Amino acid sequence: MAFEPPQRLVRALGEMPESARTAQWLEQLPRLAQSALLRREVQVQRVQAPGGRGSLVVLVRYPDGTPATVKLAPPALRPDRELAALAHWGGFGAVRVLDSRHHEEDGALLLERLHPEVSLRSLPEAKALLEACGTLRRLWVAPAGGHGWETVAERTSAQAEVLRKAPPETAELASAALAVREELLAAPAEELLLHGNFRQGKVLAGERAPWLAVGPDPMVGERAYDLARLVRDRIEDQVASSTGASGARRRVNKLADALEMDRERLRGWTLFRAVESGNRALAAGRRQDAEMLLEFAGWM
Repeated sequence: MAFEPPQRLVRALGEMPESARTAQWLEQLPRLAQSALLRREVQVQRVQAPGGRGSLVVLVRYPDGTPATVKLAPPALRPDRELAALAHWGGFGAVRVLDSRHHEEDGALLLERLHPEVSLRSLPEAKALLEACGTLRRLWVAPAGGHGWETVAERTSAQAEVLRKAPPETAELASAALAVREELLAAPAEELLLHGNFRQGKVLAGERAPWLAVGPDPMVGERAYDLARLVRDRIEDQVASSTGASGARRRVNKLADALEMDRERLRGWTLFRAVESGNRALAAGRRQDAEMLLEFAGWM
């Protein structure tokens, strides 16, 4: 079976800072996938399309018919850190690791099979947010001692350096985002394990639990940073809504209250993450995405 990477994956990896390294990984991907599947002695069903933005996802079965999933991501995306986070959660709130014996050889993850076509985005918005909050409550736990995950301060430091060089059209919002980041990091914050990339599309339907998180980009820090990405979920609908800015601010307050956190900290991280994403989209030539993100950020 051919393992050609889906175009969504090719485009997303092309925007990464280490695009040359990921391009080399993409060239080797058919061979890497074949080897990973042979090592795990699983039978291929199909490649999940459009799949993830940072990985090839292959639906497989064990010889006894048990369904599973093999996920391959480039080393630059640190699949070892994803494995460590999933192992730490142990299937509580997140997809379960079935076997990690060969991970050091090829970086692939062998995971339980969820329903990849059914995410929280399939639910009405109010229900989706309720289920998302419940999932986050399970994921936010104390990290293990000596963990190797980045902190919020470390990850946003590199992002802040890029924002300091923002083009004139985004300079005002970039300055506001940088200021709010400094303010947030100056105050004491929680030290919890975070998903790092949490949104409705990252929570899939499962068999042993109704909803389970997938695709973490784990880090350690405060809950408000993790929740900030969820605030702008379904951004197209929010931008098109007649309530606009007032609706977005109500969403911040509602989510902050539901998860018992400071509204202003959530608003601040929502601003920073939206501006950072908008600036990155602009640099990648995705102007429509950038304009939506920056308009949303301006509402904060």
